[in-house]
Amino acid sequence: MADLKEKYKKEIVAKIQEKLKIKNPMAVPSLVKIVVNESTREFLADKKNIEKAREDLVLITGQKPKTTKARVSVATFKLREGDEIGLAVTLRGKRMYDFFEKLVKIVLPRVRDFSGISDKSFDKKGNLSIGFYEQTVFPEIDSGKVDKVRSMQITIVTDAGNDEKAKVLLEALGMPFKKV
Repeated sequence: MADLKEKYKKEIVAKIQEKLKIKNPMAVPSLVKIVVNESTREFLADKKNIEKAREDLVLITGQKPKTTKARVSVATFKLREGDEIGLAVTLRGKRMYDFFEKLVKIVLPRVRDFSGISDKSFDKKGNLSIGFYEQTVFPEIDSGKVDKVRSMQITIVTDAGNDEKAKVLLEALGMPFKKV
């Protein structure tokens, strides 16, 4: 794969600048970080589940995930403050661009019945959130060795400020959006 970061600096910035009519190339929106998150109730039942999920996230992202803990106790869910309830990985720099390129070129085409990312996935500030029902769409995960299918969320954070600029940025980087 070609280095997406270099391509962004050399070609994509000029295209976005022209499309959004921005004079200063430093004002062109860019990716800030990508957060990969996985949390589920099964982590409370057995600590082995969180270890297997941690191994999967290391394979997928190439980085060790941070354990997230419950901030409050909820008796109806048998949840206590401080319980490990999730895993999160924050990707920046070269790893972020490599992961984004893998997401766009390999993972999204492998999703069953995929017709594009919805415009409603933006959060009004230019950040895009994508959810996956199973981790097996990633090529690093051997579907024969999966003990349990887990869902994950991916949030792509940009410095665009609004959804229109962020969509132009992500389209220029290769993100497939639904055709209206």
